[in-house]
Amino acid sequence: MPIIDVLLVITLATLAVLWLRRGIQTPQQQIESAYTRQQLEEAFYRLLKEENSCISLIQLAAASRIDVQQARQYLEQQVKMLGAVPEVDADGDTFYRFPKLHRRSASDKLA
Repeated sequence: MPIIDVLLVITLATLAVLWLRRGIQTPQQQIESAYTRQQLEEAFYRLLKEENSCISLIQLAAASRIDVQQARQYLEQQVKMLGAVPEVDADGDTFYRFPKLHRRSASDKLA
């Protein structure tokens, strides 16, 4: 019985260490993550304006110069939050149509 107890404790300790290592980011990883997020956000909002609210994954990845998988995760989050609609163009490429950005005119602001 004591051998089983020892093996159980070792197994649980190993799992706990692995779980903690996976969840803890170094300060460098946190900085890189924040920088990546900033690049994605800047590219995303610039593309919304320049591309008339239509963005594809390849456009976002190229504009932000971020790994495609990270760009995909970011784009999927934005699609869900902003209610974008997926569409396919004549070449068969998928893009997302986001709600248009409307700017209020000076007369609308006064009213």
